[in-house]
Amino acid sequence: MAKWFVAAKRADFQKIAKEFGISPVLARIIRNRDVIEEEDIRKYLYGTMEELYSPLLLKGMAEATRLLAEKIQEGKRIRVIGDYDADGICSTFILKKGLSSLNASVDTVIPHRMKDGYGLNEHLVEEAFRDGIDTIVTCDNGIAAASQIAQAKKYGMTVIVTDHHEVPYEENAEGERHFLLPPADVVIDPKQPECSYPFKEICGAFVAWKLISQLFEFSGKKEELREVLEELTEFAAFATICDVMQLQDENRILVKYGLSCMKNSKNPGLRALMEVNEIDKNKLSAFHIGFVLGPCLNASGRLDTAARALQLLEAKERGEAVVMASELKQLNDSRKELTEIYVKKAIEQVENFGWQDEKVLVIFLPDCHESIAGIIAGRLKERYYKPVFVLTRGEEGVKGSGRSIETYHMYEEMTRCARFFTKYGGHKMAAGLSMREEDVEDFRKEINALCRLTPEDMEERIHIDVPMPVSYVSFSFVEELELLEPFGTGNPKPVFAQKDLKFISARALGKNGNVLKFTVLDDMGKRWEMMYFGNKEQFEEYVTSKYGRSELFRLYEGKDCQVSLSVTYYPGINSYQGNTKLQLVMQQYQ
Repeated sequence: MAKWFVAAKRADFQKIAKEFGISPVLARIIRNRDVIEEEDIRKYLYGTMEELYSPLLLKGMAEATRLLAEKIQEGKRIRVIGDYDADGICSTFILKKGLSSLNASVDTVIPHRMKDGYGLNEHLVEEAFRDGIDTIVTCDNGIAAASQIAQAKKYGMTVIVTDHHEVPYEENAEGERHFLLPPADVVIDPKQPECSYPFKEICGAFVAWKLISQLFEFSGKKEELREVLEELTEFAAFATICDVMQLQDENRILVKYGLSCMKNSKNPGLRALMEVNEIDKNKLSAFHIGFVLGPCLNASGRLDTAARALQLLEAKERGEAVVMASELKQLNDSRKELTEIYVKKAIEQVENFGWQDEKVLVIFLPDCHESIAGIIAGRLKERYYKPVFVLTRGEEGVKGSGRSIETYHMYEEMTRCARFFTKYGGHKMAAGLSMREEDVEDFRKEINALCRLTPEDMEERIHIDVPMPVSYVSFSFVEELELLEPFGTGNPKPVFAQKDLKFISARALGKNGNVLKFTVLDDMGKRWEMMYFGNKEQFEEYVTSKYGRSELFRLYEGKDCQVSLSVTYYPGINSYQGNTKLQLVMQQYQ
């Protein structure tokens, strides 16, 4: 099981609480997020869109803005080439709508995952040339497409790269890196050398949004097009969540504001997506974007064509939008079923081959649909808490995706054995690759041989923000916690903990009986409702191992039992049929 640690970062919590009108508990949580200076705390709690960094701080932004303004004025044909995930789809939508609103002659192409693969390729360049395209603008890709961009330049086309991925590099024997920028007319990527942008962790759609924002400013039409920019802001925020960006600094401001806009969105496609997934727009959160709506957009690029998701975002009428949104939801449901089948096969492979002790898991599932490899890798990473690559058999060799843990920089480690790949790219936490099938086993051996992870690096740690008896929880405290939202990577939901909580009763709920509802007793003798959405079987095995099967039965029967557990939890409010009450959600137990 994971190790639990209490965060012990120091600060004058009483002073912070008084300064910002919050409780000392909230002050402590904010300090645990490494938000320390007064101005940073103010920005964390009350930051506004006016405080976003200027787009002009991005290297290449001024040149790209002038260049695009000239192309628009000259009536040149512009093609936006995106990517087939939610970030790529949103980036493409932002650039297309933004440029169209300035009367640009613009169209879009999103690569087909199976036929084209990731990003710009020779086929797409050839097609653009045949179609008489003057300017290619990439989004959420392009930084690793040096040869393809060289080809476009040979044809006389202008190329502007907007991306956020790591810049490819070569490393010499002394460990010095030589970065390989593509030969585009302009490159906008916060991770490129000599880019002094203050916050590097923005997604492709946010880069695209900044380009359009600056283009509106340059054209003198920013106020005139403010409503357009607000709609585009929703999708920059949507993509930031889906691409699992750090919800810190300006990302936090963007997502907080974007979510408030989405609740009253005028975009028929987004409204339809919420409708078919039965999401109350007034309760919309980052969770809904990341785990319900975003996967519907991703499913189109996984099992069909991402062009369908783009068409949804561009829909004009509710009727057509609802039809398209329903189709995307059905695709996502199919994707879920496929995922479950191959997660089981992957686990069987690990167990059968005895790979549990390997530091990096490399799993080859030849018949698996390549589009769900990344999801499977993520599920296995959570199960085994180690870096995972899932490989599948593609039309031309093997394709795969990797998902990593905090202590393992996946892209850098892959670069150390780049000789195995015909193509690869990514960042610290995720990557994609292509390789020859005959190299799979050698890659598995070498990536493990090169791995420097220690046992401590691969031990999951639960950082408790506040050890706090559940008796402290109140309606006002739960409402105050909303100041900390949105939650996500880099700004996790706070973790509270109580030792030796007495369990009174348990019952299984849900269609599959996989949700547990407990009654627990606090230190003041008050009963609380506590929900658990984790693995029911593991919980039952744990209680049986500690207290015996008879005590587990007594717990389910609501009879006096000996079950007492230390828990981490999060408090919330449950409203049902007009009744509102406090509710706890158990996260971990021991």
